[in-house]
Amino acid sequence: MRAADEQDYLDFATARAGALYRSASLLTSGDAYLAEDLVQETLGRMYAHWRRVSAADNPAAYAHTVLVRVFLSHRRRRSSAEQPSGALPEGVAAEGDATLRLMLLDALARLGPRDRAVLVLRYWEDRSVEETARTLRTSAGAVRTQSSRALGRLRAVLGDSLPDLARS
Repeated sequence: MRAADEQDYLDFATARAGALYRSASLLTSGDAYLAEDLVQETLGRMYAHWRRVSAADNPAAYAHTVLVRVFLSHRRRRSSAEQPSGALPEGVAAEGDATLRLMLLDALARLGPRDRAVLVLRYWEDRSVEETARTLRTSAGAVRTQSSRALGRLRAVLGDSLPDLARS
């Protein structure tokens, strides 16, 4: 790789690592170590194909697509059957938001990886149905259906506490 390309990659990786880590943390239900591994794998793949990636219309969206695919690939592997136990690590959140944020993170953790991926892409990262469909390699109709069902599952997990949290 030429020095200029390498510097472009380093600038990109530095600028996007935080956003990739946040998304990875949501996808992994707060597993910081797995989130770091996913980001590292994503950035490694980006580096290996940087010339082609840097020529794309939106390298940041490409990186998020790679991240989601790395996550889904990890979930399919046999070694991913290990599940950490215990509570979510403490994190920094707005004072009034802490209870709601922790409940939502816990509820997301109880969903399957595909449901979690759809919800994170559609509602956390505010991606369109079409962008989400491309990332997950599925149809727009499937994303709409899965989003609806995943939101229903999320509501079921949250149960009766949802109206109380919405008012506070």
